[in-house]
Amino acid sequence: MNSKPSIISSLFLKIKQLGSKIFLWFFSKFFTWVIVMTLSLTKRKRMSHDNGIGATGKVTIVKDPKFPAHEFFEPGRVFPARIRHASATFLDDAMSCIRSMSIKFSDKEFKSPFDLEMNTGEISLFWSAWSFWKFARLRQEKYGVEYINYYKKYPEGLKGAEVALRRDNESFHDLRYYAKTPFRFKGKDNIDRYVKYHIKPYDDIPETGIIKNPSAVDTGNQRISPHETRGRNYLKEEYENRIKTKGAKYMLQIQTRIAQDDDDQSVFNNMVPWDKEAHPWHDLAVIEIDKTLDWVESCKTSFSLNNMPKSLGIIPAKSIYDFNSLNYMRAHSETARKARLLAYKLFGYPKEIPNNDDRNSEDWAKIQKNKRSKMMR
Repeated sequence: MNSKPSIISSLFLKIKQLGSKIFLWFFSKFFTWVIVMTLSLTKRKRMSHDNGIGATGKVTIVKDPKFPAHEFFEPGRVFPARIRHASATFLDDAMSCIRSMSIKFSDKEFKSPFDLEMNTGEISLFWSAWSFWKFARLRQEKYGVEYINYYKKYPEGLKGAEVALRRDNESFHDLRYYAKTPFRFKGKDNIDRYVKYHIKPYDDIPETGIIKNPSAVDTGNQRISPHETRGRNYLKEEYENRIKTKGAKYMLQIQTRIAQDDDDQSVFNNMVPWDKEAHPWHDLAVIEIDKTLDWVESCKTSFSLNNMPKSLGIIPAKSIYDFNSLNYMRAHSETARKARLLAYKLFGYPKEIPNNDDRNSEDWAKIQKNKRSKMMR
């Protein structure tokens, strides 16, 4: 007697789930085209990490791994490597910014068998495609103050910013970087797992730039400190000098957990770190960097979550509210990258970030306009 209503309910549920997936696809494409039209094609900009420096070297999988065996991460396997350190969103290294490290297991501008994109802080400022949209919509940047309204409405985002922002860090090299949303991992034992990745300096030196006891006002105000004496490019200059004199060495680590049919959704939430006792970090690979790239080559260098073996790729997302929708959106942003590269060909590369007095800026055009204005006085 109850079988027919049950079948109808099941059918409606499947239609609803399909509709959510289709909407996520359209939402991701829409957001990508917003980036194309407002940043990539018109301003020759990345979505947020324009202020960076690229470098090359090699990555070596550890010889005695403690994580489950995987055919891609064969012990002792060596890859060429290209990395890029950057600050988001501003073009001034002395501002309070999230810092990033991206790595590809190749020395190519884009093509690679494996890419990772990581930021400082073990938790994030947003946790789904929908929350990221709110993050973008509520941004009201003015002279280095930008997310006050977002932090008021979403205290979880404020907490993420307090953990992720770095001010006065001595180098890109001494920071810790996290790929916070988990990925797939299907190893030689054919067991489905989830993994997270983390990079730290090889010699485990203390991390600098952590903001202690921040208030909401401190977090919202990313401007340079009063009487700042360091230049706009101090981190990039320090890193270039470091590579010339002694190089940089990092340890890439991995955290694994077996996938379960009844996993709580918090497993995928990048605002909830995994328990380190139950899921310890294991050494995965040593990254050795010995050469920095010039400005143009750094601009051309791009990373993608599509550059991964299928067994290590992103976890499928079901809707814009799904925690895995963040990586889904990132993987669907290829059009924005291609548009930026096209803009380079059509209009040339942005000029290097100048060391002048126009501080707290996020825009090359604004810097150049202010520079010309001063010259005409």
